[in-house]
Amino acid sequence: MSQLFEMLKYPFMQRALVVGMLVSLSAALLGVVLVLKRYTLIGHGLGEVGFAATALAVALGLSPMAVAVPLVVLASFLVMYLSQRGGASGDVAIGVMATAALSIGVLITSLSRGANVDVTSYMFGSILGLTGADMWLSIALSAVVLVMYFLLFNRLFAISYDETFARATGINVTLYQFVISFLTAVTVVLGMRMMGSMLISSLIIFPALTARRLTASFRGMVIAAACFSIAGFLIGLILSFFLNLPTGASVVCVDLVMLGAAMLAEKIRKA
Repeated sequence: MSQLFEMLKYPFMQRALVVGMLVSLSAALLGVVLVLKRYTLIGHGLGEVGFAATALAVALGLSPMAVAVPLVVLASFLVMYLSQRGGASGDVAIGVMATAALSIGVLITSLSRGANVDVTSYMFGSILGLTGADMWLSIALSAVVLVMYFLLFNRLFAISYDETFARATGINVTLYQFVISFLTAVTVVLGMRMMGSMLISSLIIFPALTARRLTASFRGMVIAAACFSIAGFLIGLILSFFLNLPTGASVVCVDLVMLGAAMLAEKIRKA
């Protein structure tokens, strides 16, 4: 226990704890909706866009967050538009966007070598990269995501389970799908510094999948996913600190273990 308190004496660990818990909570809540609507790959696709946006920002000497937020939000709207209006399925739209964004990011990084561009921390995450300004911006944006989520909770529940019924009750399904895209994009950008653009999708998917194995109701799934996500982050953060491991990868591995345990428990229960 004394070692845990010792860990929290470091300012970068304090920032990581605050930002990580907020991002984990936001990602888990949105993950429930995305899993139920079969949009689980959108986090990965937007992460690739975030990587390209970060590479561009660093190459131009601009703030990565200032560039990444609008570009990732725009990309999320484009995916939703293509899947809704363009005739392309969600998976196809996400796949095209992810491949294109990753290619562009790699090209920008390669062409900007002379400017000493280093985007590794944005690809795989680094708690050492979190500044005080990053923390306060993350708190503000996370508050926006969480407040909007809970204000729209009933409508998100309706469109997650039955879009036809939701439309019949007068809900503007298209509008709320774009809202989900916006909230997911903001969450992805927030998690890039901690988890990395390559791993942020795991923070969205795994807790929701774990909760789905163990719960039957939407509300129960939301609560369980939030608990699993925060627990996974805390355990992963502690392991990464004491074993000198990458934080993002540690969190993902812990989430993977919990998912495996949930799947085993489900099989035992059904046996």
